[in-house]
Amino acid sequence: MLLRRDRTMIAILIMLDVAFHAGRNGTISAADIAERAGLARRGIEPLLQALSRSGLLESVRGPRGGYRLGRPRRDILMADILSVITADDNTDDGPIGGLFQKVVEPCWQEFDAMIDEKCRKISLDDLVRRAEHAGMRRSLPEPITFSI
Repeated sequence: MLLRRDRTMIAILIMLDVAFHAGRNGTISAADIAERAGLARRGIEPLLQALSRSGLLESVRGPRGGYRLGRPRRDILMADILSVITADDNTDDGPIGGLFQKVVEPCWQEFDAMIDEKCRKISLDDLVRRAEHAGMRRSLPEPITFSI
């Protein structure tokens, strides 16, 4: 889990952005997420797709399309997000040797277990509340104009 820190942090940021800015029924475009995060849209697309396939996000097509949460934010744990993103992280191109296998790897597994335990206690709703407490503001929807 820790070895893919960049991907997992971005996935958590994506989920938080959708929860914070889309509200209960709205949608957020990938372009808006990428812009707020300072990332390239094509860079977050694989994460958006993985989160959508898992059911954590729901993809909505059409002119007001984008992404919304697949279930209530109180029911999405950080551990759920991490498990989706790290599921394909089964590369065997890491270090080998006695010190790695007998010392570093077991230590890393302990770290992962501690992180997993903590992530099972924090929901997306908790992160939204932290954002609100930190003074983060949601973008206001554009007013509807009826000018002809």
